[in-house]
Amino acid sequence: MRLIKPTKIYSELNMRIIEDLLKDRSINYGWVMVVVVFVLSGLAFGSLASISVFLKPISLDFGWSRGATSLAYTVASLSSALFGVIWGIVADKYGTRWFGVIGAAAMTLCLYMLSTQNSLFQFYILYFLYGAFGSALLFSPLYANVGFWFRENPGLALGMAASGGAVGQAFIPHLSGYLINLSGWQSAYVTLAFIYALIAFPIALLIKESPWRERARNQIESEDRTFSISEKEVVIWISVAVIFCCICMAVPIMHLVPLLTDSGFSLESATRVLMILMICGALGRIFGGMLGDYIGPLPGYFLMSLGQTIFVIWFPQVSTTAGIYLLAAFFGFTYSGVMSSILVCTRVMVSAQFAARAMSLTSFFGWIGMGLGGFLGGYFFDSEGNYIWAFTFAGIMGCINLLILSQFWFRIQRQDKLLSNHNN
Repeated sequence: MRLIKPTKIYSELNMRIIEDLLKDRSINYGWVMVVVVFVLSGLAFGSLASISVFLKPISLDFGWSRGATSLAYTVASLSSALFGVIWGIVADKYGTRWFGVIGAAAMTLCLYMLSTQNSLFQFYILYFLYGAFGSALLFSPLYANVGFWFRENPGLALGMAASGGAVGQAFIPHLSGYLINLSGWQSAYVTLAFIYALIAFPIALLIKESPWRERARNQIESEDRTFSISEKEVVIWISVAVIFCCICMAVPIMHLVPLLTDSGFSLESATRVLMILMICGALGRIFGGMLGDYIGPLPGYFLMSLGQTIFVIWFPQVSTTAGIYLLAAFFGFTYSGVMSSILVCTRVMVSAQFAARAMSLTSFFGWIGMGLGGFLGGYFFDSEGNYIWAFTFAGIMGCINLLILSQFWFRIQRQDKLLSNHNN
C-alpha cells in the first residue's frame, strides 16, 4: 500500500481552503457588480426614457412634429444597437474594465450639449453619440459581465442588475419633468448632466471583470456547453423574437406621457404614471430573472411577453386616473420582466466566451425594435391624430413575438428529443 505523506494532504487541504475563499470573495464582489450595473444602467435607460418628457416642450419651441422629434429616440436606439455589437466584440476580447468611465463621460457631455442644440440635425447627432458611447457601453457588455459572476441562480443577479434600468426610467423622467417645469428644458439638461457626472464617474471605477469570463477569454478554463442548440441558432431565434417584442414595449415607453397630457393630465401627473410603471417594472425585472431560474428562461420570457401584449392595447381606452395607474403597474411589471428574461435566456444558452457578443447581438435587434416602435408610435399619431392605432399596432407586434417564441420552444423540444434518441 502506498502511503500519502501528511504534508501532501496538508498542502491539498490548504489549496482547497484558498480556492473556497477565492470563490466566496468572487461571489461577494459579484454583488458589488450588480449594484454598479444597477446604477449605471439606471442612468442610461433613464435619459433615453426622458426623451418622451422633453418631446412636447422641444417640439413646441422649434415647431417640429412629434414624429420628427421622437425620431431622436430611434437614432439613439439604432446607434446603441450598432455600437453595442462592436463593444460586445471588444468586451469578449479585452474585458469591460473601462466601459463605465467612457460611458459616464459620454452621457454627461451629451446631456450638457443637448441644452445648447437648436436644430434637428444637432438633436439627432447628440442622441446618436449618447447611444453609441453611452448606453451601448453600459448595457449588454456589463450584463454579460454580471451574469458570469454567478454560477448558480444567475437570473436573480441579472434581474436585480436590470431592475436599475426600470428604476432609472421611473425617476429620471419624473425628475426631468420637474426640472422642465422649474426652469425650462435647457436648464433641465444642464442639471441632469451635473447629476450624472456626480454619480456615474465614482461608481464606474468599481467595475471588475468576472473571473469566469477572464479564464474563458484567456482559454485557461474550457466550458462544457450542454445546450442542445448551437449558440448561433440561439442568437438568431432570440434576435428575431426580440424585434417584435421591443416594438410592442417601445410605443408606451415613448408615447405614454404625450398620450396622457393630450387626455388632460398635467405633465407632473403624466410623469408620475410613468414613474409607477417603471417602479413596478423594477420588481418585474427581478421577478422575471427569478422566474427564469425556477421554470426556465424561455417559459419565463413567454409568460412575461404574454402579459405585456395583453395590457399594451388598453392605454388609449382607459380614461380614469385609477385605471391608468393600475394599467401602468401591470404593463410595467410584465414588460420589464421580458427584458430580464431575454438576458437570462442568453446567459443560460451560450458560453462565457461568447456572452458579450451574444447579448450585444440580441440587443442590436432589440434596439432596432425599440427605435421602430418609438418612431411608429409618433408616425401613427401624426397620421391619425390620436394614439389608438399606435397602441393596437403594438399589441399586434406582441402577438408575433409570442408566435416566434412558441416556435423556438418547439424547436428546442424536437432537438432535445433527437439527442435523447441518439444517445439511447
